[in-house]
Amino acid sequence: MSDILKIETENHVSVLTLNRTEAMNALDYPLYMALEDAIRQSEARCIVITGAGERAFCSGDDVKQILSKGAPSTPEMAERAKATGGLTPCADALLHTDIPVIAAVNGFALGWGAELAIMADIRVMAETAKFGEIFVTRGLCCDAPGLGRLAQLVGREQASELLFTGEIIDAAQAKEIGLVSRVVPQADLLPTALGIAQKIAANPPQAVRALKAGLRRTLDPDWRDTGKWAITEIRRLMETEDAKESAAAFMEKRAPVFTGR
Repeated sequence: MSDILKIETENHVSVLTLNRTEAMNALDYPLYMALEDAIRQSEARCIVITGAGERAFCSGDDVKQILSKGAPSTPEMAERAKATGGLTPCADALLHTDIPVIAAVNGFALGWGAELAIMADIRVMAETAKFGEIFVTRGLCCDAPGLGRLAQLVGREQASELLFTGEIIDAAQAKEIGLVSRVVPQADLLPTALGIAQKIAANPPQAVRALKAGLRRTLDPDWRDTGKWAITEIRRLMETEDAKESAAAFMEKRAPVFTGR
């Protein structure tokens, strides 16, 4: 068990808890790889993903380690990305697993944290949690899940508004637009998610997996093709002055000034 990702399994249900509370459960390369491995290696009948503490589900990519100027990928991450054709390897694992996934959104779900939530099959959100596809405010394009899954959930117009503005919405708004199925008090979040997971796990596992595979076959795009396009755009945008200004402004705790360059 990794310190940065807690894995607890009981009655065929695995709870994966992102555990970097000092960074609002932001994803650095080790956590990305730990989460990917946990999904690929899981033998559970249902997976619940949540964040440690009450402040954040996942605040997205770690700005210091991933988005700051000169922050390199690791050789292992690069090799994993080659194997998925450029699609973020953790996204590849989540988007292609036949195990049902529930996101128990306990706090801020921002950037790739929002992507993580929308890759789940079912989302339960605490009343105090917030959601934001904030990539545009970083001068970046969102990853493949935001392009291929968000509009399925909320419709193209709502997805466009969330993506183009980078607005952060609260749980009530998320429920109103159909982004989440349930909003509950913080204390009821994990019990509610586990209750759904246990109902799923009690059903014949081969039938459940076939149903999930059928949904993917019917509704999903070619994730690796979309991911290849997205990562190409993200890498291009990371070299722009606006993206570098956004990261610098975040680190310096000031408002960014964008120039369109």
